[in-house]
Amino acid sequence: MPSPSDVRAERRRLIESIGALRRLLADRRAFEVADRRRLSREARDRGRAETAHGKALHRIHEQRTRQEASLTHRLSALDGEHERQEGQALAVLRRRSIERALSSAHLTASEVNGIGNGLIRSLAAQGIGTAADFDDVSWGKAPNGKGGDVLYIHRTSGGKVHINGIGEHRGRPLLEWRRSTLARAQARAPHKLPPDERHRIAGIIEAERVRLREELAEAPQTAETARAEAVRLHAEALDLLTAATGEAARIAAERRAEFDAMAEQLLDLQSRLSAHVDTYGDAGRRVRRAQNRALRPIPQAPPLPGIPSPRAPGDAATRVGLTKATGRTGPHPVPGVRASPGWLVPILYFCLTAVVGVGELGDNTAHPSMMIASRLVALAATAELLRLWLPRIRTRTAGPLPDGTGRQTSGVFLALTAAGMFEDENSDVFGAACVVSVLAAVLFLAGTGSRIVEADDRTSRNGAAT
Repeated sequence: MPSPSDVRAERRRLIESIGALRRLLADRRAFEVADRRRLSREARDRGRAETAHGKALHRIHEQRTRQEASLTHRLSALDGEHERQEGQALAVLRRRSIERALSSAHLTASEVNGIGNGLIRSLAAQGIGTAADFDDVSWGKAPNGKGGDVLYIHRTSGGKVHINGIGEHRGRPLLEWRRSTLARAQARAPHKLPPDERHRIAGIIEAERVRLREELAEAPQTAETARAEAVRLHAEALDLLTAATGEAARIAAERRAEFDAMAEQLLDLQSRLSAHVDTYGDAGRRVRRAQNRALRPIPQAPPLPGIPSPRAPGDAATRVGLTKATGRTGPHPVPGVRASPGWLVPILYFCLTAVVGVGELGDNTAHPSMMIASRLVALAATAELLRLWLPRIRTRTAGPLPDGTGRQTSGVFLALTAAGMFEDENSDVFGAACVVSVLAAVLFLAGTGSRIVEADDRTSRNGAAT
């Protein structure tokens, strides 16, 4: 039989070992949160890669469609282009022929009536010697501003000049000579292209047609090459993501296995501590407090979906009678689940009702018995909700409120509302108050039944565990 000091020393050793493991296991929640973020980040990166790949393929398809449409339109427009180029070439040929004819039509005294050699020399001095050197005549103010209007000759190269001695009687024959010369040149100008020029234009159009057809035939192959390159780049990106994901998953699995092993070791130490307590009994007040802390349930981090843990420490927990050792009767902690902060709303409402009562607003005065009863009911509801809600918002004892609490709360709320309606002297709501009372009773009884059933299930599970 070991001495009391040896018992306390052994128990302290077990408690210290459990505390050390608990401190190590405290990092598991942060690890699981970081691993969830890693998985979300990997899924987001993979989604971005898929989106970028889809956009690249769509862009390649649009480029091919636009290129094929453009080439097809240009091919269909080549026939009109042939006619247009022939028309342009014929217009250039006619213009050159007319210019040559006008340039060869020299101005002489015998060609224009009324114009002698002196005026011809004056015109030549101003750069007008052929029909190509001017194109029109007009009246305007004299250069010196005196003598009224004079006749100006418009030069083809630009500008206009006045020749003394050429007025209306000499200017009209000069313009008619130029017009008749232009008409003869236009009549003698070619009206069709020469065969060699037509063949040259046809060759240019046909070469352009061949080139466009080659580009149209190469468009699918070009698009397919670009698509293959996009697929290759996408596959490389996915391979890099897969490699990085696999390495991160391997490291996370190893780390999770370490946590599971520590959890199993902690459960084993708790089992040994429970057995030590059962064997040697109490070891003192100071040791008892540390012992109770050491026998607290292990906070379990919620496993990631689709990632089974390499170990199952929860199965090993059935070997340790923690309920019997700790004697806990409070709420069972549920990892990751806390009571909703929304329960503060009914708690505050019942607190206010416990102060002001029901049916006592304005000039209305409730019966004394109703004043007392309503405040007692509101105070009891407030105390019950606080008793259930406060432990379940803490980290170590987090969990949802018992099933049926919401229906019970709604029933009490409707009951207080119906009481206020009964006490209202200014309006006739007796029928509505009766309906609300019946509904309040139904909800309260239903919630109470759910609470009783849940308590019975918990008692049967605890009995089976012991």
